[in-house]
Amino acid sequence: MNYLAHAYLSFHQEEILVGNFFGDFVKGKMMDQYPTGIRQGILLHREIDKFTDTHPLVRAGQTYLRPKFGHYSTVITDIYFDYFLGRNWGRYSNQSLEIFTKEVYEQISRHENYFPERFGNLFYWMKKDNWLLNYSSIEGIQRSLTGLSKRTRFDSKMEQAHLALLEKEAEFELIFFAFFEDLKTFAKQKLDEIQQTNDSD
Repeated sequence: MNYLAHAYLSFHQEEILVGNFFGDFVKGKMMDQYPTGIRQGILLHREIDKFTDTHPLVRAGQTYLRPKFGHYSTVITDIYFDYFLGRNWGRYSNQSLEIFTKEVYEQISRHENYFPERFGNLFYWMKKDNWLLNYSSIEGIQRSLTGLSKRTRFDSKMEQAHLALLEKEAEFELIFFAFFEDLKTFAKQKLDEIQQTNDSD
């Protein structure tokens, strides 16, 4: 999943949120330098990604994208799902998306001393250009996908992926609604399990 979904699936727990954002940047023994809550967030991030990557509904959506985008289809569906989450935010939260994203940036900024090196630069641009809010528009995900395309080693064609979304938007939205219900249930149960395991250590 992409950043807006990871923020939402942190369930208003600040250290979980921080770890959930770091997940892709922390390897091996780096885990030892973080407080318990951030470590739990990193573990949750990994479980969310694993669940997403193996879910049959997600794979069904990627089947449509794979002939053109190849293995980049997984990145593209992650961004599509943030688009649908943002666009349908009122269905999932009583708090406005604008206020939620502002609070996310503030909470993560408070833990700057824990930023992995590569994350610091990414977060600077995320906050400056308000990625979390802009994922909810076609223009926003087009900018995001184009930026990702420029950083790939091969011709990913991701700068064109917003057109595939427009072509099959209704179908992808149905996939998102069904999948995200499964993911919310899984993430909450997994977080409870991770926290209980740590508490008993």
